[in-house]
Amino acid sequence: MPIDPSAAIPPDTPLSKLPNFDPREVPVIGIDAHLPAVDPSQLAPHALRSRFAQPPAWEPEIWSEPRFTNRQTSQAAVLVPIVMRERPTVLLTQRTAHLSTHSGQVAFPGGKCDDTDRDAADTALREAHEEIGLERTLAEVIGDMPTYKTGTMFIITPVIALVRPDYRLALNAHEVADAFEVPLDFLMNPAHHRRHAIEFSGTRREWFSMPYVQDGQERFIWGATAAMLRNFYRFLAA
Repeated sequence: MPIDPSAAIPPDTPLSKLPNFDPREVPVIGIDAHLPAVDPSQLAPHALRSRFAQPPAWEPEIWSEPRFTNRQTSQAAVLVPIVMRERPTVLLTQRTAHLSTHSGQVAFPGGKCDDTDRDAADTALREAHEEIGLERTLAEVIGDMPTYKTGTMFIITPVIALVRPDYRLALNAHEVADAFEVPLDFLMNPAHHRRHAIEFSGTRREWFSMPYVQDGQERFIWGATAAMLRNFYRFLAA
């Protein structure tokens, strides 16, 4: 069931914690089919390496979400694993339903920075190994993106890596329910970028989604993951 827009809900409540909230049922207010897709030739490994080696002048479209908590900020990093197939893909995870934050959502592997991590790339690679068993030796880090702040006050650095297609995964059953791949050219085509908006308690919330259907199963990519992918599109399309 969708949420009741007239319900008395604190304006700083995270979307995922709203009663009866299902992002799939929130109206689509626009689809960005008027924007050009990134040319597939620019998604090949050599082109991606070149892009990060000589980045264009650009700005992220989305920097942060409304604050949903009084907790202090925490540094975090996620791995954006681009699998080097003939048609490159992005490896994503489906979080388990019992987690306290972003439960059941599609996400990149990643998490909070530890004091022992050398940098954001070290965090992202460590977390990817802990969550899905991805070996560091199979991931070539080619750069990172500007930080993205979530409403739960995580300041996330997306780390871009090229992953060999012969990888093998071992999912951490406590954190990850599933892992799957989505074609990169699908995600880098704004015709698949949907805009959603809803108002409640006098507050308007907006976000992107990029639903992907594979073998009859919909993978609903939205929220922070979709926002970071949207910024990656802006980076490659600049």
